[in-house]
Order: sequence, then structure tokens, then C-alpha cells
Amino acid sequence: MKYRRLGKTGLQISEIVFGGGFVGGILIDPDDDTKREAIRRAQAAGVNWIDTAASYGQGQSEQALGWLLAELEQQPHVSTKVGLDVDHLDDIAGQIERSLHASLQRLNKDSVDLLQLHNQIGTQVGGRTIQLEHALQAADGLERMREQGLINHIGFTALGDGAVCKQVVNSGRFDTAQVYYNLINPSAGWKQPRAWDCHDFTGLLEACANNDVGVMNIRVFAAGILVTETRHGREIPVTTNADQQLEEQRARRVLDALGITADGTTPHGTRSQTAIRFALSNPGLACSVVGMAELAHLDQAVAASDMGPLPADALAALERLYDQP
Repeated sequence: MKYRRLGKTGLQISEIVFGGGFVGGILIDPDDDTKREAIRRAQAAGVNWIDTAASYGQGQSEQALGWLLAELEQQPHVSTKVGLDVDHLDDIAGQIERSLHASLQRLNKDSVDLLQLHNQIGTQVGGRTIQLEHALQAADGLERMREQGLINHIGFTALGDGAVCKQVVNSGRFDTAQVYYNLINPSAGWKQPRAWDCHDFTGLLEACANNDVGVMNIRVFAAGILVTETRHGREIPVTTNADQQLEEQRARRVLDALGITADGTTPHGTRSQTAIRFALSNPGLACSVVGMAELAHLDQAVAASDMGPLPADALAALERLYDQP
């Protein structure tokens, strides 16, 4: 396992972060022995960070992590998230405090390394989307939690309007950002494909670098579409211009460009390893948060870090694809 610096936190984070989310669901769906073995294998492989959220499985992910952590001699870094109810934006600080205390109770911890704002950020309020002013008010609430010793660092999920997300980064209020970046949409840190119309995050990684904001890569598998033909109903898009059919078409073009073979692999490993190696080719990303449904997925992800970034010829093939009109 290799490690990278997580921005201004100064922490060294494993290139593979154990994702406790809904899409993979390994902290939500399997039996307890599978959950226990997943954590054991991750630690043995050098994974030093677990990422979860209050909303994952309506608290089930945090709850499972609570008893799993209690069994460990060596504690990993833990990050979780707070999502604001847009109907109660007059009490942002209160929402954060209540959510954090509930998370800490489920996690069986006195504090966490990182608490992240878990809303999309845009120009209008609606659904789970808040505006810039609310994100900055959330930063105030998060700072209060830091002052109380309940969290060490503060972050946000950089989804929503790309320009507004950059404003949040440029505010200097946040230590980390979870950034959407994958083989279908690398706009945040490489280029916006001309070959198809995807959500534009152009300049986001540059803004993070300029502000020393540590970047945690999310959706490296595009909710599984890049790595399997099996669908579980959890392939929920979090960006615009990204319905399932379009994403599947784009994934096929990407994999064809990389030389996918009849057995479903590429010259660069399994489909999941190829996707992870692409993300790790960008030095602006500190890590990839990898969701998994079974133990084999964890093993493949760990191996991807050992394999290193994609070779130059693979990146050149992708560039040719992205530049097609």
C-alpha cells in the first residue's frame, strides 16, 4: 500500500480508503463475519482510513463500524459526514451538533478525524442541495465541533455546481473535499471529454491544490457501472447528464479504448483495478474511496495500489477518445 499527503491535514492517507457507503454496502448488507474479515483484510493490507456517513443505511454503516472498531487493537482513521435538512437551514449549527453526537454514539468513539458536509452545493436550494452561504455557515458549525475536540478536521462533498464548489474550496474554510473523478468524467482534474456531455467540474482539483485542500476521490467506479454489467438498483447518479443508459454507453467506449478482452479484463488488470489505477494516475488525488460488496473487491482494490498508475500509452488512448468530437 502506498500513502499520500491529505492536504493541509498533514495526514498520510492510504491510496485506498475503505468505503462504508450504500452502493457497495459491505458494512450494511453482509453477515457480521464478512464485515469483520473485510476490516481485518483492509488493515493487514495497509488501509489506514475508513469513510462512512450518518445516512449510509440510515446509520447501519456507522453502527457496524462501532462494534468493529471496538475489536481492533490498532485504530484506523475514521471520517463520517453530516447532511443538512434544507427545510431547517435556520439551524445549521444545531443540525451539525446533533448529527455528530448521534454519529459518535453509533461509532462508539469520543471523536473522529474528519467530519464532512454531505450536501450538494449549487445556486438554488432544493432536495439535498444547499447554497454557498449555507456551506460557509456549516463551516462555522464544524469549527465549533473542532474547538470542542469532537473532530480534528473538516471537509465537504464537492458535488453540485462545479463553479460553486470551487468557491467553497477557495473560501479556505475546509481541509478536505470529496471529488467526483473517474474514467467517464475526469473533468475535475484532467479534461472535459468532447466525446460526450458530462457534468463539468473543470478546475476543481486545481483549486484544491492552490488551497492545500486534501482530495478524496469518490465514485471511482461510477456507482459500479465501470466495473460490472450486473445492476442492483443502487446505480444512482450524483451528477447531471449521467443517467444509467448514458453512463453504460460511455463506460463501454472507455473500456474499448483501453482494450477490454473477452474475459472482462483490460491489459491493466480487472475493470475495477483499471478504474482505480486511472484515478491514482492523477497526483492531485490523495486517495480513492472504494466501495465494495464482497471481499474479492477489497483484494482487487488493494492490488491496484501496488500496480500503480496507468501507463502512458493507456492515458494517451483515453485522451484520444475524450478528444473525439
